[in-house]
Amino acid sequence: MKTLYTGKKQRIFKPEMVLLEVLTILLFVLFMFPFFMVVLNSAKTSKEIIFNAIAPPASWAQLGTNVLLIFNNPTVDYLGAFVDSILITVISLLVIVICSSMAAWVMVRNKTLWSTILFMAFVSAMVIPFQVLMYPLVRWMRISGNFLHIRLLGTIPGIVFAYLGFGSPLSIFIFHGFIKNIPLEIEESATIDGCPRSTVFFRIVFPLLQPIIVTVLILNGIWIWNDYLLPLLVLGSNGSVQTIPIAVTAFAGAYLKQWDLILTSTLIAMLPIIVLYIFAQRYIIKGMVEGSIK
Repeated sequence: MKTLYTGKKQRIFKPEMVLLEVLTILLFVLFMFPFFMVVLNSAKTSKEIIFNAIAPPASWAQLGTNVLLIFNNPTVDYLGAFVDSILITVISLLVIVICSSMAAWVMVRNKTLWSTILFMAFVSAMVIPFQVLMYPLVRWMRISGNFLHIRLLGTIPGIVFAYLGFGSPLSIFIFHGFIKNIPLEIEESATIDGCPRSTVFFRIVFPLLQPIIVTVLILNGIWIWNDYLLPLLVLGSNGSVQTIPIAVTAFAGAYLKQWDLILTSTLIAMLPIIVLYIFAQRYIIKGMVEGSIK
């Protein structure tokens, strides 16, 4: 350990800190390089990308041209896929937050053996790989839809129902840890005043969950917006309802890959999530820390 004297202030020089800073910079470059390549090649033609993908674009105005080509493409309804993605993401997040928070609240306040078993079942569901369930899920949704005379495959309600099932375990786990910190006396006072349980939850408990709700919204929102495999299985690649990841793959044919449109459409799909994460990232850390305290 060395001590460096720099004017009025004394700073302790630690070699391990320098190594950590170098490692941090290397990881930053490693993780940002794909994003840099997407931005760089979004302003090129397909020929320029194939010729030299690392070279800077000849004109950044090509980015606007690529955007117009995407939204005016006769074979790919990118604008429709964008709207469908917004609807699916927003509705799924609302359903996940409301159902998961209610389920976690009931399991926390009802200290019974069945509540513990049910909570452990939700926690255990988080470690089940999606690949194990994807084909049984499609078959079950087809059978259930035929039995109930409700179309689940290829529809927005069907994909929302699927996201509720896969998004609830983690959300319930996060809400469960946070609700433990809410004093029970607040709810008891409302109950004594004559409030029914539904009013106690939505008027008293639910507003207190705001920090953790933002965390759940961001974590699930990023996953749902970027998800490809589950929409492909439930909605199909040529269905009337599509998401942005499915629409992006439509630019990659069997014999022709339009790299300029693929990368530009990917950049457009990334922008909403990037903007949302920049403005709400502090809530993720705050909500996770508060939810982990027992």
